[in-house]
Amino acid sequence: MGLVTPRTLSGFKDRLPKEALAKTYLLNKLSAVFMNFGFVPIETPHLEYADVLVKQGSDEIQKELYRFKDHGGRDVALRFDLTVPLARFVSQYKNEVDLPFKRFAIGNVFRGERAQRGRYREFTQCDFDFIGSDSISCDAEILQVIYASFVGLGIDEFTIWLNHRSILNGICEHCGVLGQKEINIALRIIDKLDKIGKENVGAELQRDLSLSSTQVDNLLEYTSIKQQGDSQSFFQEVSFMAEWNDSLKKGLDDLKALYEVLAPLQMDRDTYRVNFSIARGLGYYTGIVYESTLNALKSIGSVCSGGRYDNLTHTFSKTKMSGVGASIGIDRLLAALEELEILHKKATSARALIVCMDKTYFGYAHTLAESFRRSKVPIEVYPEISKLKKQFSYAHTKGHEFVIVIGENEFSTKTLTLKNMTSGMQIDNISFLKALTLIQEEEEEEMKI
Repeated sequence: MGLVTPRTLSGFKDRLPKEALAKTYLLNKLSAVFMNFGFVPIETPHLEYADVLVKQGSDEIQKELYRFKDHGGRDVALRFDLTVPLARFVSQYKNEVDLPFKRFAIGNVFRGERAQRGRYREFTQCDFDFIGSDSISCDAEILQVIYASFVGLGIDEFTIWLNHRSILNGICEHCGVLGQKEINIALRIIDKLDKIGKENVGAELQRDLSLSSTQVDNLLEYTSIKQQGDSQSFFQEVSFMAEWNDSLKKGLDDLKALYEVLAPLQMDRDTYRVNFSIARGLGYYTGIVYESTLNALKSIGSVCSGGRYDNLTHTFSKTKMSGVGASIGIDRLLAALEELEILHKKATSARALIVCMDKTYFGYAHTLAESFRRSKVPIEVYPEISKLKKQFSYAHTKGHEFVIVIGENEFSTKTLTLKNMTSGMQIDNISFLKALTLIQEEEEEEMKI
């Protein structure tokens, strides 16, 4: 039997240590934020009965579904997002989870889309949802979680764009686009405004909906409205639109109510901005919707998006159960943090490396390492005796912040030398406690930054 060529399936990828560690760091940070707001984790299987997933999501997603017969002949499919499994989960365990129910889920999903740079057929989603209440307080809290997530990751300048599906429905109605099917087509096209521009969006609206030039012009004019100044001034400027129909009035009233909840938090007033072009592609959104962009990297698109949905469980239960939630694009956010130099990739989970000048020091090295670990300093021992240059090169390549060299003085007493790999600072004959203090102080400074 010949050797098998090691290769990765097209559309899928391996993660080397630097990337995997960066992702783990990111997910740990986000999980801590979610739990700080009282959200609890749940897990659902990668594989579901096909009828759970079929006809959910867009037509495009349905074409990308991985569906097959398992060994028992059952019709199954790989999940394409974490929202449909949530709907199944809540319907199945509604008597075992208290409502309202706040959950977050982090896991891989699968879509058989055309493989291209930055887009894979298996990717990680990170969702957080507030299920079982239609209170505006829930919408406000989801937005607070988004805000806290970005701040916790060291991102200072970002914008959370807000809209309401009723506003878009009302604009469509006012412009003569009638019928839910036609409205959904219009919203799908309008959602591309920031990606392909007004001219191309207008051409698609005329082509797919046979709209007149006047209708297209009006749609583009009203859906291009963005909040420029403070919220109070903005709502005064667009107040005339509430008189057009009930949908517009409801959407504007809900957004004003949302701002009233957020206002006392005294967050950056430029963080939340209304943008009437935000539609969100998925059809199940029914209320407030939002997308989040990084001010320094607008071209990367939304890194967190979501909204309110009132028919989450309609496929699985006759009981209406509303919810609101968001999804963070982990791969996109990782790329953005790296480009902004906020997230520095390392190939090790240890902060320090212990190296020995003689093999007889290994026992002491592992004892010393254990003392550091008990003090919450991740550390590892270089397993071989070699030239210092090679061992320091290893530490530099892996990303260790400190190297501790075990040697001995003229009295045959073991000595420690601490070197900061970033600053180049070196301290000879340092004690364990002094080395521990310096490493811990460095970590505290990094956390402040």
